Amino acid sequence: MCGRFASTTPPDQLANYFGAALAEHLVEDEDAPNFNVAPTQGVYTVFEDGGVRRLDTFHWGLVPFWAKDPKIGSRMINARAETIAEKNSFKRPFARKRCIIPADGFYEWMKVDGQKRKQPMYMSRVDGEPFAFAGLWEVWKDRNHTDEDGNPLELSSCTIITGEPNDRVAEVHDRMPVMLPPDVWDQWLDRDNDDVVSLQTLLVPAPSQLIRLHPVSTDVNNVRNNGPELIEEAEPVSDD
Repeated sequence: MCGRFASTTPPDQLANYFGAALAEHLVEDEDAPNFNVAPTQGVYTVFEDGGVRRLDTFHWGLVPFWAKDPKIGSRMINARAETIAEKNSFKRPFARKRCIIPADGFYEWMKVDGQKRKQPMYMSRVDGEPFAFAGLWEVWKDRNHTDEDGNPLELSSCTIITGEPNDRVAEVHDRMPVMLPPDVWDQWLDRDNDDVVSLQTLLVPAPSQLIRLHPVSTDVNNVRNNGPELIEEAEPVSDD
């Protein structure tokens, strides 16, 4: 799974990198770098709407349109690539509402022989560019609360698609986020493209040589900790 990542590239740079229009509220109020992004937080999301590629912040944890309670999203931070076209929560957005979730790196926890505690590992691209995680998005309408015009309040949410790991990540974990290369971004984001069979062929492990990894401090275990020191290489954990 992918349950924690780093988002440190400013939104205007992300918009330029992904060729997306930047949401107005991000221009006026840029968030500080987040070195410990956790589920249910707002995350930068690249998506297509009205024929325009956009960058905005969505709630991490997909809330299906049919959900009665948005809290269900906390259980839907990831979607398995192998069953994405079958699960009720994901098959509709997979056909029409796919997105990219940028990340500068992500964390996984590795079992260490002879140690009770797991070793957190940080994984990033060797070229320093952002990952383009494949994702899905959805809009949930709160029928019990309305805006000043009487329209239901809306929540835009997303989930990160995970699949089999490449050889590098397999040293740490048995799943990894699906990472999309630039030459498939148009195909993936196109809302008129509902060829789920073809789309599923894109959900493959990224090349091992794309990724570098190193151990980091167990401080990342606590979501309240946030700072550049979290991604710095650290001594391996020890129970001593």
